[in-house]
Amino acid sequence: MSSNHALSDDQVANELKKMTAFIRQEALEKSREIQLKADEEFAIEKSKLVRESTADIDAEYEKKFKQASMSQQITRSTQANKTRLRVLSARQELLDELFEKARGKLGDASKGKQYDDTLKDLILECMYMMGEKKIGLRCRKADKGKVESASKKAGEEYKKNMGGEIEAVIDEKNWPGGVFVLSGSGKIELNNTFEERLRMLETEALPTMRATLFGENENRHFRD
Repeated sequence: MSSNHALSDDQVANELKKMTAFIRQEALEKSREIQLKADEEFAIEKSKLVRESTADIDAEYEKKFKQASMSQQITRSTQANKTRLRVLSARQELLDELFEKARGKLGDASKGKQYDDTLKDLILECMYMMGEKKIGLRCRKADKGKVESASKKAGEEYKKNMGGEIEAVIDEKNWPGGVFVLSGSGKIELNNTFEERLRMLETEALPTMRATLFGENENRHFRD
């Protein structure tokens, strides 16, 4: 028969050391495993947070960039409109000044033979428009003689071109200035004075004058 021997104190101490070392090693390995897992999860979470923050920053930057661009566009548009309005205002002032100077020189137009020819052409134009056998004329008192002579020449030319005679009678009760032509019944009146022609010119010839003075409008698509 074999007999059981009790462990000595040294042997017990060695066994305890072995067990303690084993447990410590297991604990260290588990600790390292936990640390590695924690580091990995931290890195993943950190990367996620960085991506989200970067996306938020990019979105905010894009928003502010769009706002800044819009603000710049509005500012440029506002300044462009102000400049355009100043240019248009300056052009209109120039045109107004031009027509005002023209009005101031209308009195000089009654001098010379050219004025007599112009009176004849104005009266003849009204004769064609009226197409009646008798018309009335109103003019400046100082122009009575010239208008009589002009109406006679206009009547001769009218007869030559239209084959019919037309009588022009000066209305000596009204001296309005310029040349007014009335139908035989007096119900139709044509204002063919220089002042009226100039007023019509301000409207009808304005686009041509603008183009002559300032050039064609590049934004205009139709030029009828």
